[in-house]
Amino acid sequence: MTQLFQETLVITGKGPGLHDITGEVAGWLHGLSVDAGLLTLFIAHTSASLTIQENADADVCRDLEDFFDNLVKRDPSLYRHGAEGLDDMPAHIRSALTSTSLSIPVKGGKPMLGVWQGIYLFEHRDRPQPRKIHLSFQGN
Repeated sequence: MTQLFQETLVITGKGPGLHDITGEVAGWLHGLSVDAGLLTLFIAHTSASLTIQENADADVCRDLEDFFDNLVKRDPSLYRHGAEGLDDMPAHIRSALTSTSLSIPVKGGKPMLGVWQGIYLFEHRDRPQPRKIHLSFQGN
């Protein structure tokens, strides 16, 4: 019989960058005692995103952060919107270029990630702030 489980994780990163949340997500799944199905993650924010990325070499995350810093400048002369500071509009653009949701198959109660993959909260704002990530698992 198919079951549906939902939870909201609140994660506060350490500021801008990629924050590995694989452990929190896998821990929630483990607590459900489920076997197989589909896990969906959705971040309820417009200035942060979710991604699956390499978790073996921290240089990958640093290079991605540098790439986005070069791609989307924090120059207020480039944008009309800046109600929440210099990082506000660049954060929205970065979020639009990445993902706000992920779908991951589950087998044996674990996310079916590749050997070198991790689940990341990609924070695009300068100051740490709590981020709501809604988890939904459907399966058995």
